[in-house]
Amino acid sequence: MDFARARLNMVEGQIRPNKVTDPRILAAMLELPRERFLPPERQAFAYLDEDVPAAPGRALMEPMVLARLVQAAEVRETSRVLVIAAGAGYGAALLARLAASVVALEAPGEPAARLRATLAAVGADTVRVVGGPVTDGWPAEAPYDVILIEGAVEVIPEPIPGQLVEGGRLVTVEASGRPGVLGVAVRLVRVAGTTTRVPLFDAGTPVLPEFRRKRGFVF
Repeated sequence: MDFARARLNMVEGQIRPNKVTDPRILAAMLELPRERFLPPERQAFAYLDEDVPAAPGRALMEPMVLARLVQAAEVRETSRVLVIAAGAGYGAALLARLAASVVALEAPGEPAARLRATLAAVGADTVRVVGGPVTDGWPAEAPYDVILIEGAVEVIPEPIPGQLVEGGRLVTVEASGRPGVLGVAVRLVRVAGTTTRVPLFDAGTPVLPEFRRKRGFVF
C-alpha cells in the first residue's frame, strides 16, 4: 500500500474540506506515518475516515475529529500539553510537532510501555510518557495550557479541568449515552477557577472505558 499517497488523500479529502485551516496541523498530518501507530494487521485501515481499534479500550481517532479538536485547542509553540488516554500515541506525536512540550498519560504497565515504544519508533522522543490512572490526569506537571482526552467520555472527573492554567483549553468528545446517537466534540476553557463548555461538532468517537458513567443498580 502507498501510505504516502494515502496520507495525502486523507489531508486533501478528509481534513482540509472539514474546516481545518491551520497549516501546522495540515503539514504535521501529511508527514506523520499514521500506519505506524497500528498493529501490522490493521495498518491498511490507518487512513480511513473512521476510528480504528488500536489496543484494548483504545482506538486511533478518526482523522477529521482529531484534527478539529487539536485546532480548537489553539495549541501554540509555547504550549504545555497533556494527552490523557494517549493510546497508540498518534495524538501525542501530532501535538509534539505543534507545542513546546507534551506529556502522554496511559494506564501503568503494559499500556504505557507500548505507548513509549511506539513513540520512540516514530521519532517522537520529545513526548514524555507517564503511567497512572487516566481519570486522575497528571497533576505532577500541571498546570497545562492544553489537555486532550483522546477518546469519548461520559464524564470528565473533577481533577482534570483543574490542571489547566487560567485560560487553558480541554478538548474531547462527550458521548451521548444513547445507542445510535452521535456525541459532540467540546472545548472546556478554564476561567476564574471554573470551566466554560463550548460545543463544537458532532462526533461518533468510541467511549474510553475509564470515562464511562458509573451505572446504578436497577431493581
